[in-house]
Amino acid sequence: MTAVRETLPRDPDQVTRETIVPFILSLFRQSGGRDYLGEAVSQQEHALQCAVCADQEEGDDALVAASLLHDVGHYLHDCTEDAAARGIDSRHEEAGADFLARFFPPEVSEPVRLHVAAKRYLCAVEPDYFQRLSPASIRSLELQGGPMSADEVAAFEANPHHAAAVRLRRFDETGKVAGLKTPPPEHFTEMLERLRLPG
Repeated sequence: MTAVRETLPRDPDQVTRETIVPFILSLFRQSGGRDYLGEAVSQQEHALQCAVCADQEEGDDALVAASLLHDVGHYLHDCTEDAAARGIDSRHEEAGADFLARFFPPEVSEPVRLHVAAKRYLCAVEPDYFQRLSPASIRSLELQGGPMSADEVAAFEANPHHAAAVRLRRFDETGKVAGLKTPPPEHFTEMLERLRLPG
């Protein structure tokens, strides 16, 4: 493991099937301590809480992995932590999903791609969902297009991964508890290795 860590690529485009899992763990080590967009937890704490929620709610391995990695796009681009506060939609969901799709099945990458759309969807179809959003999540919702229109709802529901994305979104809203104890990212190593696409 030490040798792999020492030779990890810094450029995401250079990551291979053999290095993807240690690369992900290195992202958590390097960037996981960043502020999570004005929330009371770090980005790593949020990711781990979401993964634990998925596991406790009997999500399959792919949903647990998607929950752990749903914000990996924040680690891959150059937008600053206060992008939403400055009126910038970083589209981290697309960056993260495109990256993950190179190494994991759609059951992992596509809920990641859809987790922002799932917030817009839930705000449209559940009248009380907006009230559950944190102030930071409300700010980003405005940048992301607000609640879906009826046509957008229909298109979202036609996506085969929409149900998993909605579950992930619910974990996303609850995974913001300051001081909550979780296992470290390394706890999920074997699961991520099992989910990798064949070489």
